Amino acid sequence: MPKLLSTFTDSVLDSTIFYSFDRSGFIRHAKSFNPQDLDVDLTGKIALVTGANSGLGLITALALAKRNATVYLLCRNAERGTAAEQSIRKQSANDLVYFKQIDLCDITSIANFNQHFEEEHIDILIHNAGVLPTSYQESPQGLELTYATNIVGPHYLTLCLWPKLSKAKKARMIIVSSGGMYPVKMSIQKLQKPAQPFNGVEAYAMSKRAQVILAELWAEKGLNSKITVHSMHPGWADTPGVEQSMPAFWDKMKNRLRSPEQGADTIIWLAISQAAQQSSGQFWFDRKPRKIHFLPWTQHKQDLPQQLWNSITESLELHLEHKVKPI
Repeated sequence: MPKLLSTFTDSVLDSTIFYSFDRSGFIRHAKSFNPQDLDVDLTGKIALVTGANSGLGLITALALAKRNATVYLLCRNAERGTAAEQSIRKQSANDLVYFKQIDLCDITSIANFNQHFEEEHIDILIHNAGVLPTSYQESPQGLELTYATNIVGPHYLTLCLWPKLSKAKKARMIIVSSGGMYPVKMSIQKLQKPAQPFNGVEAYAMSKRAQVILAELWAEKGLNSKITVHSMHPGWADTPGVEQSMPAFWDKMKNRLRSPEQGADTIIWLAISQAAQQSSGQFWFDRKPRKIHFLPWTQHKQDLPQQLWNSITESLELHLEHKVKPI
């Protein structure tokens, strides 16, 4: 009876969103976590984390380094990236931590990184970096900045690194999405060209919906290569990105926001636990697979995922000197 009551209580509180995505939701969900899932030695594993100089990316990179992985911090800002490298090395007592500069909104920057990245294989690739611009901006290639940074850039980086992921025995790729996607129905047109006047929160939510769809496609393509792919959302975490991009939300909710460590928990769990490799292509929150649609009007047509993939390929090929090779 107590377990049944607890399950019912969880169901009711989770349906409110407020008491699920906040700090109290994590504390409640964590009661069912198996702490041994994170008792893993990553010696010899190669991990890449984008946006690793602050927030969830920094916490994730530190957790991997503490478990003896070789960790590459893929960051746009050289000063912050270097500082993160030094900090993680000191805290983890692991010298195999390296900052690599890359700007995910810039196709040329990604190509340059890929050309000079010398590791033979990759075991863990975590797409954490993202932007939520408060005004309309464009990438060096003329793409809307949210679309360029959150979708096109990570997609191109994955295409570049897929052969190295395929060389690992059991590689993993994790895409950090957001629960903010839930009210949004996928529209490729709105993703690429947000309505004016520009609404950064809407553009961000659309990109996060697209990430989850793409994760499912990547998971299908990873089956033959034994690459596990998942997406997740961290709940409402107290990070510099949230404070800077959504100051009103942060100010109102700051006493209820999850810590960065709580927000990053499922990213780390997906990256290293054996339990997370039992399936692929799911959307996770607090170590459990979740629905990607709560609202019936957010459902998309069956052919939309492939259309989305094709549209991103077209965006890339407009700025590349070669055709994108199919996976």
